[in-house]
Amino acid sequence: MPLVTTGELVTEARAAARAVVAFNVITVEHAEAIAEGAEAAGLPAILQVSENAVKFHGGRLAPIAAATAAVAAASTTRLSLHLDHVESDTLLREAPLHGFTSVMYDASRLPYAENVKATAEAVRWGHERGLWVEAELGRVGGKPGDAHTPGVRTDPAEAAAYVMDTGVDALAVAVGSSHAMSERTASLDHTLIAALRGTLPVPLVLHGSSGVPDTELRHAVTSGMTKINVGTALNAAFTGAVRAFLEAHPSTVDPRKYLTPARGAMAGAVAQFLRTTEG
Repeated sequence: MPLVTTGELVTEARAAARAVVAFNVITVEHAEAIAEGAEAAGLPAILQVSENAVKFHGGRLAPIAAATAAVAAASTTRLSLHLDHVESDTLLREAPLHGFTSVMYDASRLPYAENVKATAEAVRWGHERGLWVEAELGRVGGKPGDAHTPGVRTDPAEAAAYVMDTGVDALAVAVGSSHAMSERTASLDHTLIAALRGTLPVPLVLHGSSGVPDTELRHAVTSGMTKINVGTALNAAFTGAVRAFLEAHPSTVDPRKYLTPARGAMAGAVAQFLRTTEG
């Protein structure tokens, strides 16, 4: 099926008061698992490649982008490509060259005024090229170098000013989740989510959703979250399946033997997250 745009998927989800889930791609097995899981659930999804994943591939976006796009285009469900947590302007400018219809431009490490300036320029550049642009305000914990302060939250009034001044198409907000959580113990501030949903004219994005329990995720969607980002949960499924296989078959040297169950475990996790957030 031809690729769709991220903006299309997010706009449809917001209009229907539901969510669309974005899953991180690191290897081609991740992309295949996301497509397989989305097909099993019968729901659309977003395949996103982060700047960190690009660094893992030697700083080369083209190969993993081409593989991900090929997997998505061969799927029977609606999928889009998103470039996530982009801090490099050089990488930002590669996005439209490799099939990405959206980017998350991450200037959240900068002081507020510098964040606004850099993001507004990224939005201007992206919109001129048809890109849907997401940004972040309020530190979402768990990234390298982050203070990881549990009480950090996005202020609705500041967020409204930020959206107006930058022109972003969606906003990732800090409401209690954290990147890289391996246990699903996060508790979200649903009152704040609802306040942000009522204040902002753009869709809300929840980063760090791997650490959020199913009941909290469902509540987050009904409170106003539209795009749900999942990464660590796929890696945990992948690694768990590989570890179990190699413990049972320690003499195995053919990676296909353990990558097959790893891909299957990730596909199962994808389908579960999609069904959970669909309601």
